[in-house]
Amino acid sequence: QVQLVESGGGLVQAGGSLRLSCVASGRTISSSNMGWFRQAPGKAREFVAAIMWSGGVTNYAVSVKGRFTISRDNAKNTVYLQMNSLKPEDTAVYYCAAGPSRSSLYRLNDYDAWGQGTQVTVSS
Repeated sequence: QVQLVESGGGLVQAGGSLRLSCVASGRTISSSNMGWFRQAPGKAREFVAAIMWSGGVTNYAVSVKGRFTISRDNAKNTVYLQMNSLKPEDTAVYYCAAGPSRSSLYRLNDYDAWGQGTQVTVSS
């Protein structure tokens, strides 16, 4: 079973940037689709971005497209989420997830391993 640990969250002003990292241990993630999801207080967990196991295909929620970039470094067993032009509505706990290579990229239930999350707070 893979363990995922997120880092890089924090408090930032609107318009600022943060880079989240997700380090995997226990097994390689080179054959896993990797995703980022977020959950704001009182709301359901929602898809943010995902990258296919090969790195050749990415998918983004409409709300973050053009501002966020997902990438992966399989040699480091790490996935990143670069977040630019942050808005107060991006405030949430951000979770990293791993799923089978043949799963969808955006469906929450297709992911079978989750990190504990990292808090991102964007002030106006």
